[in-house]
Amino acid sequence: MKIIDFKTYIIGNPPPSFGGKYWIFLKLTTNTGIVGFGEAYAIPFHPNVATKMIEDVCERYVVGESPFQIEKLWRKIYSSGYTQRPDISVSGVLSAIEIAMWDIVGKELNQPIFNLLGGKVNEKLRTYTYLYPKPGDKSNVYQDADLAAERALEYQKLGFTAVKFDPISTYRDNDPRELTLEELDHAENFVRAIRTAVGKKCDILFGTHGQMTPASAIRLAKRIEKFDPMWLEEPTPPANIQAMASIARKTSIPIATGERLTTKYEFNAILKEEAASIIQMNLGRVGGILEAKKIASIAEASYAQVAPHMYCGPIIAAANVQVATCISNFLIIEGIETWSGFDSSLVKDPLKWEAGYVIPSDKPGLGIEINEDKLDKYPYHEDKLHLEMSN
Repeated sequence: MKIIDFKTYIIGNPPPSFGGKYWIFLKLTTNTGIVGFGEAYAIPFHPNVATKMIEDVCERYVVGESPFQIEKLWRKIYSSGYTQRPDISVSGVLSAIEIAMWDIVGKELNQPIFNLLGGKVNEKLRTYTYLYPKPGDKSNVYQDADLAAERALEYQKLGFTAVKFDPISTYRDNDPRELTLEELDHAENFVRAIRTAVGKKCDILFGTHGQMTPASAIRLAKRIEKFDPMWLEEPTPPANIQAMASIARKTSIPIATGERLTTKYEFNAILKEEAASIIQMNLGRVGGILEAKKIASIAEASYAQVAPHMYCGPIIAAANVQVATCISNFLIIEGIETWSGFDSSLVKDPLKWEAGYVIPSDKPGLGIEINEDKLDKYPYHEDKLHLEMSN
């Protein structure tokens, strides 16, 4: 079996655009007619450029290769251009290719990917969601603590046992920054309101995006420790691991991080410095499925847990499920509300979500079948990137 063709797709994610403004898919086709799909997460260039990157790599390294040669091809692409170092652009390209190869392998062997990586450990996967706005809201759920508390209670009644929010809100080019007393008060009030609403039956996940200096993050952590959050996420930007480690040493709140990290090398450094105890790799950026499994194993040796990140499309969501199903240190998986939004409309057999849990599919490959007829119906014509920071 050889890979003989590839095709990229840019899917515009219509409003409310939960999961990003667009998604980038890759389809690989073999000489036996089996196809596999992958997805790249947030390559920091316009999607027209990002797809050209994927196509260039496919032309150079993928066409003519066996989809079973995942490790060999991974090393070849990772080393391309005399690099051999973590890079979110290359690893985003690599992730899409690697996920698609695994999809093919699973279909060829008529097995879900998790069976090829050690077998099912978790029969169902606990999920969480951000607190998202809804039509008719009279205020901003990201800024209004009372509305956020109401939304958290709504999700709890649906079956969620964990919700996430970022009351620090805007992330800026010049972060990290020292939070003002007003910002600290607002964040503390936000946590208090949500904890009061959901009680002890629902975990609260404090999701920041690297906005704070270590000193400011420690001040915030001391204020919210009494509300017992499940984690404090990415309190500082990812470049300085020692800075994040200094926060972890000074708070009882577990530190979580990983959506802006890639490959086993960066995660190994995080764990070695004890900068985080909850690992949030995004499979569309980290280097793919096998790389995520390796990272989970490194985390297992450090007694750290894994909570896959997901603010993207249904292919990465399905890849997350495959890895989460076959690891022993799985904690919780991110989703967008009840996994029934626009992303599910692109799949003929959407992932099953019920009462706060995703039920892994036993279907081969990624466990989903992409509805190819729909992929060209949602073009993207804007100039903005998947995610952008404020000035």
